Amino acid sequence: MREPGKPTSVRWRVFVLIAAASFVAYVLRGSISIATPAMIQDLALSEIQFGWIVSAFLWSYTICQFPGGIFGDKVGPRKALTLIAVFSSFGLILTAAVPGPAVVSGGVVLGLMMLVRFLNGIVHGPVFPVINVAVSRWFPIGGWALPTGLSSSGLTLGFAATAPVVTWMVQDFGWRASFLILAPLGFVLAGVWWWYARDYPGEHGSVNEAELALITSNRIPPVTTVTNPPGWVRILKDRNIVLLTLSYSFSNFIFYSVFSWFPYYLIKIRGIDPTTTGYATASQWIAAAAGAALGGWLCDRLCKRIGVRWGGRWPIIIGQLGCAVFLFIGAYHSDPMIAVIMLGLCFFFQQITEGAYWSSSIAIGNQFAGAAGGVINTGANAMGALNALLVPWFASVFGWPFAVASAGIFTLIAMLLMMFVRADETIALN
Repeated sequence: MREPGKPTSVRWRVFVLIAAASFVAYVLRGSISIATPAMIQDLALSEIQFGWIVSAFLWSYTICQFPGGIFGDKVGPRKALTLIAVFSSFGLILTAAVPGPAVVSGGVVLGLMMLVRFLNGIVHGPVFPVINVAVSRWFPIGGWALPTGLSSSGLTLGFAATAPVVTWMVQDFGWRASFLILAPLGFVLAGVWWWYARDYPGEHGSVNEAELALITSNRIPPVTTVTNPPGWVRILKDRNIVLLTLSYSFSNFIFYSVFSWFPYYLIKIRGIDPTTTGYATASQWIAAAAGAALGGWLCDRLCKRIGVRWGGRWPIIIGQLGCAVFLFIGAYHSDPMIAVIMLGLCFFFQQITEGAYWSSSIAIGNQFAGAAGGVINTGANAMGALNALLVPWFASVFGWPFAVASAGIFTLIAMLLMMFVRADETIALN
């Protein structure tokens, strides 16, 4: 028998499943990046054609962030994440089922793969906005940054784990078999999530009165009637959401520099061998996971002590300043291994900001946390497209040291924009 006055910890069990969802999402999403060389050879595609396939995923993924957030707000995180997990698995199976040039023409191969990856992007787009909804409902005010930061840790660890495991699987079994082996992860996640999670803590039979009171304390009761204008319109028009989106977008320029360019930079520009680069890349993502967890913990502590306005600002100030300093040193230091360490620290500090950004979107968005998360993540992924164009252009005109260090300008702009965000100004519900 539990003590009546002691809160149960169901919210943290739900969080473990949220982190698992983040991890699985990046394993299923990132597997194609690792299998790229084998897929290009097997499907007889050029690098440019494969770039179109990658772009098809990214465009639909970006476009579906905001609608996905609205979807999560409407149907609830229990049903939404279940459907996402199931269709993510089917999406990877469909990718493995695309016929090769021995069966259909090269143009059909390209067209089918672009279509399948576009559909995959639609399915994956709502993942993190829906996670935002779950965290907003299952954790108390001022306690959102740690779970959102830890879910980002799940994301980064998912990518770190994907690289060596999928590389081994592709070498031993081929890329199609590897995708079919990985696909059931989504089905398993969907079953466990549907069985244990609920849309609201009050609907879960294991949540006692003390935990429910902890989660709902000082919370504005949800509005069940239709608002005018609709919540998603209020989100788009809200000054703080606009500024938060811009700040988060500029912050993610460095994320996409790491995601898209750092392995190439270390091998081709710094002359580090591929094996060492693989370990260096994994270490950067592990450092990022630690930064996201630390930043989430720090943000929640500060929110409880000084309120959500400055509690959400300080981790971003610290993270962006540290990121800019270590990025500059890493870009211009002559020793390649020192550069690797500095760039790892840069990513660590950039990820310190994650929990603060997402918890601020929850604080401002209130009942419309999914839509708010969808807006900020739309901006973040659009910045990824801009990064893909700017980094190689900077490198060709100014050289690679400037191309790498230029992300520091974006981090400082992100910090300045955050100074104008009022996370304590919640969007009105009626």
